[in-house]
Amino acid sequence: MTGYAAAAAGSPRGTLSLELRSVNSRFLDLQFRIAEALRAHEPLLRERISARVARGKIDCRLSLTEEPTQGAAQLNGEMISRLKALADAARKSFPDAAPLSMADILRWPGMVAEPTDDEGLRSAVDTLCSQALDDFVAARSREGAKLAAGIVERVRAMLARVDEVTPLVPQALAAYQEKISQRLREAIGSADDERIRAEVALFAARADIAEEIDRLRAHLGETERVLAAGGLVGKRLDFLAQELNREANTLASKAASPAIADCALELKVLVEQIREQVQNIE
Repeated sequence: MTGYAAAAAGSPRGTLSLELRSVNSRFLDLQFRIAEALRAHEPLLRERISARVARGKIDCRLSLTEEPTQGAAQLNGEMISRLKALADAARKSFPDAAPLSMADILRWPGMVAEPTDDEGLRSAVDTLCSQALDDFVAARSREGAKLAAGIVERVRAMLARVDEVTPLVPQALAAYQEKISQRLREAIGSADDERIRAEVALFAARADIAEEIDRLRAHLGETERVLAAGGLVGKRLDFLAQELNREANTLASKAASPAIADCALELKVLVEQIREQVQNIE
């Protein structure tokens, strides 16, 4: 399913911004765009997202806007005092030596103090990710509810068509059997009723669609039950859609009348619409 969420929060290093976007995909595909200073937190984000999302191509972007008083590197005041004392002592022994340049001072080991509150930053990233995921999952759930309603509507349309065509089956079979009998008599050139009955019985067995109709009803009922139960239903619905398509194809191949053939065609169209939507449901 598609989805979008964005969140921002403060941290020991500055302002964190997290953005989540998703498009449809049968499987979970995570892509990360993370500031280099935050690269160490990618495993945490991957773990949190995977725990709450099962399908979709998800783009996760995490950035940091550092504030001078929080995230920027700072001079080590104690090191400056020690270096100044050393320089004064050295100048007494070497009065003609050139003074230290600013570049020399900044390159001195330990002079520039980098922010070290990694645990605080990790906690801030974790909290921000949870906040964004709450909004993200809620948005996908709203979309999923609408998709589910559309699938239920098509399931009920299929059930209605099956109910309409079921009473027509015996009549269609009888009419087609009579047509087959007449053609056999013309082809054989005699009234060999026993052979004709055998051929017609064989045709009737092959053209019987009672099992297909029963399985269609069972699969349609299971689809409604799965949707009503909620949760991670995408892969289960994908399987059911395949089975519905299989039964609709068999029904079309066994159609003994134009009415049954038309019904099978409509069922195939509705199944295809369901399959398209199922790919988007988690």
